[in-house]
Amino acid sequence: QVQLVESGGGLVQPGGSLRLSCTFSGFTLDYYTIGWFRQAPGKEREGVSCISRINVITYYNDSMKDRFTISRDNAKNTVYLQMNNLKPEDTAVYYCVTRRTSFCPGLQSNSATWGQGTQVTVSS
Repeated sequence: QVQLVESGGGLVQPGGSLRLSCTFSGFTLDYYTIGWFRQAPGKEREGVSCISRINVITYYNDSMKDRFTISRDNAKNTVYLQMNNLKPEDTAVYYCVTRRTSFCPGLQSNSATWGQGTQVTVSS
């Protein structure tokens, strides 16, 4: 059974950093693509970053590309999202998402598996 557990969220001041972790079980990244989405209050979910099965990394906008880094540790079955220079507009619930697919757009499918999310709040 595919399972995802996020951790690492919290309250941080503007300009601060957080590292989110997504520990997974029930699959390997040899066959699955995995990534991070987020949803802010009153807004639609949006993609943050993704590592495809074939190890192609995607950031969904330039601001994220400049400040966030996605990485994976296959030995620990964990994917990380390092977030630096956080801004109030980064406040959201961050979700880890995965699916057996070769490419990041595949995570948009209704058949993707989502974790329970971790809250990130950026505020002074």
